Amino acid sequence: MRLARQAAAQREEQEVQELEHCDLCTEPIPADHRHLLDLDSRELMCACQACRILFDKPGAGGAGTHYRLVPDRRLWLEDFAMDEAAWARLRIPVEMAFFFHSSPEGRVQAFYPGPMGATESQLELDAWEDLERDNPVLATLEPDVEALLVNRARGARQHFLVPIEDCYRLAGLIRTRWRGLSGGKEVWEEIEGYYEALAGRAKTHTNHEEAAAWQT
Repeated sequence: MRLARQAAAQREEQEVQELEHCDLCTEPIPADHRHLLDLDSRELMCACQACRILFDKPGAGGAGTHYRLVPDRRLWLEDFAMDEAAWARLRIPVEMAFFFHSSPEGRVQAFYPGPMGATESQLELDAWEDLERDNPVLATLEPDVEALLVNRARGARQHFLVPIEDCYRLAGLIRTRWRGLSGGKEVWEEIEGYYEALAGRAKTHTNHEEAAAWQT
């Protein structure tokens, strides 16, 4: 009986050790958990339920805090207004990019994923302002922690509003899986699977809905 209790205790201890831990208080957390963004390092931090609640509102955690809770809002922007000329004005050298309002920089930043990681692209402010005017949902982006993610690779025309962690996940996938000049078949299959999964999780949103919301 004692041996059985010891074995059960060892299994329980092992299960606890295998769990992820909160990066703030070290409490064990399940695989499905929220993240905080460290604005100083731009690194994501795993958060337990208590720490998530602590940073659940803007300004939470005290004045001058550099942590932001990453939202879990995902929208598939079905009728996003951006033609070829508007895309060209954004000056992105590849066919995928993400955009977010940076509080430390005081402006919108644009990054594109590649074999070397996420690289910043110079963004013309006027081009972004025009895009925001044509797509009012962009005005609802929560600074630092929500982004516009654009996929135009291989003929795609997909636009999503996502948590910043989704953009980092895509950048990490491409950085670690890319092979040779073209990336290789496997990485493109994974990229396709990434966007399929994202579309399955995202709520469809239209500019018509946003216009109606502004009028009420």
